[in-house]
Amino acid sequence: MTSLALMRHGQSEWNRQFRFSGWSAAALSPRGVEQSEAAGRLLLRKGFRFDVCFTSLLERGSASAEAVLRGMATPDLPMQRSWRLNERHFGALQGMGRLEAVRAYGLLRVLRLQGSYTEVPPPLEVEDRRSACQDPLFAGLTDKEIPKSESLADTYARVIPYWQESIVPHLKAGRSVLIVGHKNSLRVLAQRIESLADEAVPKLRLMTGAPLIYHFDDELNLLGHGFLEPQPRFSRWSGLSPA
Repeated sequence: MTSLALMRHGQSEWNRQFRFSGWSAAALSPRGVEQSEAAGRLLLRKGFRFDVCFTSLLERGSASAEAVLRGMATPDLPMQRSWRLNERHFGALQGMGRLEAVRAYGLLRVLRLQGSYTEVPPPLEVEDRRSACQDPLFAGLTDKEIPKSESLADTYARVIPYWQESIVPHLKAGRSVLIVGHKNSLRVLAQRIESLADEAVPKLRLMTGAPLIYHFDDELNLLGHGFLEPQPRFSRWSGLSPA
């Protein structure tokens, strides 16, 4: 049996302020660091050991992954970072608080953007100082690879090829894998793994610092899954909680 753990990074400073983070360099809050280290201790207590860890290029993802591994007493575990595991790009909403976004675009549009699988936020132009094109962290990406905004469907199209090419081979080889990511990049991974319908994905709840475990047989058939500690999976309405 092979195990995979998905974990949304610990609380970031922008999570705490209810701001849309997207591809921004939002740092973990002190609570987020503790959430991540506590998740690592929980995983260790439950008997999990991982062979490799994957995370995004974003600061809050990498810092959370490092904190989880500290909690597991395996700080030197191989870690692979990729922009393909970054959070969904929220376009012009990036950096806005939820009330600011409502004032700029209206309540109904903001709710549609969060509750739809295909709705695309207003684009963030290349010249905007918030654009990833202005961030040296993404200097190795082409203009085509850097999004101006993304729907959940766009996020799926970015994340799943990386899953197939870089993560699945480890699982097929019998290695246990930890992925520390972001709410929406993990939502689309869960969609792929669990064969969820598109309309279910925006309702999938992934709390910060809560490991979601998947077990597979030798043929990578899903045997079972669940949070290590009780968590809600779906919500009829996700409210205005930015990612």
